[in-house]
Amino acid sequence: MSVLEPIASALSAVSTPSLNWDDLASRVLAGHALTAAEGIAVLNCPDVELPALLAATYRVRHKYWGNEVQFYSLRNAKSGLCPEDCGYCSQSKISEAEIPKYRFNDEATLLASAKIAAENKSRTFCIVAAGRGPTEKELDHVIKVVQKIKSTLPLNICCCLGLLTPDQARRLADAGVDRVNHNLNTSRRYYPEICSTHTFDDRMETLKAVRDAGMELCSGGIVGMGELQDDIVDMALTLRDLKVESIPVNFLHPIDGTPLAGQRDLNPRECLKVLCLFRLANPESEIRIAGGRELHLRWLQPQGLYAANSLFVSDYLTTKGQTPEDDVRMVEDLGFVITGPGPETKKGQQAAAAAAGSQPECSHGGCCS
Repeated sequence: MSVLEPIASALSAVSTPSLNWDDLASRVLAGHALTAAEGIAVLNCPDVELPALLAATYRVRHKYWGNEVQFYSLRNAKSGLCPEDCGYCSQSKISEAEIPKYRFNDEATLLASAKIAAENKSRTFCIVAAGRGPTEKELDHVIKVVQKIKSTLPLNICCCLGLLTPDQARRLADAGVDRVNHNLNTSRRYYPEICSTHTFDDRMETLKAVRDAGMELCSGGIVGMGELQDDIVDMALTLRDLKVESIPVNFLHPIDGTPLAGQRDLNPRECLKVLCLFRLANPESEIRIAGGRELHLRWLQPQGLYAANSLFVSDYLTTKGQTPEDDVRMVEDLGFVITGPGPETKKGQQAAAAAAGSQPECSHGGCCS
């Protein structure tokens, strides 16, 4: 056997596509629901086909979101001191990570953070609090702050407060909260591997309470925690079944002192394929590149925006991100534009249009009509 035959065989295997990516995008645009087998194929896309996969995925992104990029900012309003045992989290009760620990920020601190978010071109400001769920005192405080922000700044408000009861969700909706973030984090099958103090169904119940209260859902997950490809696909399809409007895709940032500190098995190309999967599985949803993007995507960060249409800017919960100025330059270098202030949810857009006496205009290819 010639020494070249194994090389030729390997090249042939790499160059033979398991799917025609452009055809897959066309079918998704025509209403096809991505199957689990197709999701696995996306994750296993040969690196040599990655440019073609990104180009095909960009067609779907552009249909619904044009070349707009929405900026999100978050404030870790209550750090550490959490009774849950989520293995990825530096704020959990089992974490030995050296992080700031403090009770709920006061109103002045949260208002100042919201003002900075608006100055950094963020459309949405997310108030995050570590813990199993909010106390009544904490919920009252959040409601007061949300009302103040909404009356003074052109920001949409998202809250991430842990598990919520139906009554708590209703009170947040009445206060003007646009969305609630509550991530599934992984698949139902893998969830017991990362947390034992609450269940996957507990999280599903909170999402149901949020939906029943009339708010939109912000829910995504974390990739790179030792899960299987099947788990990533299952999470993406579960979010589709829930009709989640906003999906943050996090890539595990292993933090010293947490059980997953040594988990470092992602590369930038795999991360891009994950983003393509979430876009093709959820074509109309906002897909946000969230925690870990700087660490794992590195120089390929801009290419992620051919699948995703949103970014968390500046810092995350207990880790640092790149500067807002760098994010602005990245978006502008792509020829994309940052979405300006205005209602983000369909409900907010309809209310704004009604107040103006007109039909809501959609700049995303017609998905909001």
